[in-house]
Amino acid sequence: MTRSILLFVLAALLEIGGAWMVWQGLREHRGWVWVGLGAICLGLYGAVATLQPDANFGRILAAYGGVFVAGSLLWGMVVDGFRPDRYDLIGAAICLVGVAVIMYAPRAVDAG
Repeated sequence: MTRSILLFVLAALLEIGGAWMVWQGLREHRGWVWVGLGAICLGLYGAVATLQPDANFGRILAAYGGVFVAGSLLWGMVVDGFRPDRYDLIGAAICLVGVAVIMYAPRAVDAG
């Protein structure tokens, strides 16, 4: 489980950071180098997702959605000075509970 969580964190850093770099390049006029670096990070995010121990693409991406929600709020706080309100925090907590249920709930071993 620790490996899986670390992979989710790395994937979040790459995807959110990559999207932020594209945003900075285009919206904040920092240039195409930022856009290109962001695109590389986004590609690396896709590669990191394949390293999850669970082999089910849909499950991994569904769970990652919750990590992305919480990570995006955290990124905004650290990088852009965003201050989430209690509803942002409650929503992020709900998403992370969903991640835990999707990824780490005990399941019967698939016999097929």
